[in-house]
Amino acid sequence: MTEAPLKGIHVLDFMWVMAGPAATQYLSQYGATLVRVESASRIDTARTLQPFKDGQSGPERSGLYANLNYGKLNLALNVTNPAARPVLDRLVRWADVITESFSPKGMASMGMDYEACKKLNPGVIMLSSCLNGHYGPEAQLAGFGTMGAQLAGFGELAGWPDRAPAGPFGAYTDYIAPKFTVVALLAALEYRRRTGKGQYIDLSQAEASQQFLGPALLDYTVNGVVDSRAGNTSQEFAPHGVYPCRGEDDWVAIVCETEDQFAALATATGNAAWATDPRFATHDGRLANRDTLDALLGEWTATRTRDEAESLLIAAGVPAHRVSGASDLATDPQLMHRGHFGKVSNAELGEVTVETSRMRLSRTPQVPLASTPTLGEHSQEVLSGMLGFSEDEIVELVAAGAIE
Repeated sequence: MTEAPLKGIHVLDFMWVMAGPAATQYLSQYGATLVRVESASRIDTARTLQPFKDGQSGPERSGLYANLNYGKLNLALNVTNPAARPVLDRLVRWADVITESFSPKGMASMGMDYEACKKLNPGVIMLSSCLNGHYGPEAQLAGFGTMGAQLAGFGELAGWPDRAPAGPFGAYTDYIAPKFTVVALLAALEYRRRTGKGQYIDLSQAEASQQFLGPALLDYTVNGVVDSRAGNTSQEFAPHGVYPCRGEDDWVAIVCETEDQFAALATATGNAAWATDPRFATHDGRLANRDTLDALLGEWTATRTRDEAESLLIAAGVPAHRVSGASDLATDPQLMHRGHFGKVSNAELGEVTVETSRMRLSRTPQVPLASTPTLGEHSQEVLSGMLGFSEDEIVELVAAGAIE
């Protein structure tokens, strides 16, 4: 094992909720030192979101917060307090990277926009991640990932054609945008390594997430076709869907992309005649009669458990997989083998299960897991050990209400 690839990179992190912390988590996992700035007067919303330990809410009891922030140093600093200014200035000079996910006016109101930070640290890289970016006629539109998913266009495409838009699960753009955030930061770090120059990165979470909608955008641009809700069906393949199984709310996903796969499906389900049925014998026929085919296939799956259906179809060469729930994923043998889940400690929660990196780098793997911070847990370490404040100065900062 060689040295962590991001060891020595200092990140001043003003990210909050999910899309931002999920991105900076990758940097921490590969060796960067992150100082996460929070305030007791305005705690991170993620601390208020479930799941909570033993079902009891509290700012130190959120499993979501723990999963997104383990390994980060936590500094409890009231940035709106004028006495916090010397701390902010030293943090900016210390940082290689500054990240924030406030609305466009947030950092400027603190005197912490890129131009101000660049005066203190000319080589600094700053990334702003918000719903709609910092520039443009709708840049001031603030919101979370649930709104971002609708703004990006997912709502119109997710759901059933005869029902109102359902949208994807949860704050969907919060799961997509972090990947683009990390790529942008790594590119900026590489540019700075070669040139010594920092830069500003303006990332729109909604715009970044539209990468997932490429086919729909191209279909309209090229063909003038406006895609809409189609349930689980596909414009290209049939069958293509999720089918009920024997058991409480159990399902199996099945798709046939080739003639051989459909012939195998017909044989495996005991319906060899489907392969020669004029309604289903051709690709176009299956698309035209997909509702009938789905109903027949659903009758077959309903008599079997999801595991039985999955095993039988996979053995026959048909793409199929049971629909997994949280309990399935927590004990999934593939995820367990890859070390997807790990354990970290927390002063209030005790031992917490978290997700590790999604990547397995052979020479530079993820650094060992570290604890999930409580609010202000590392304030003394950051102020004294990293920024060089004396004990008397720290006492004054606490007395002034800058350090909480």
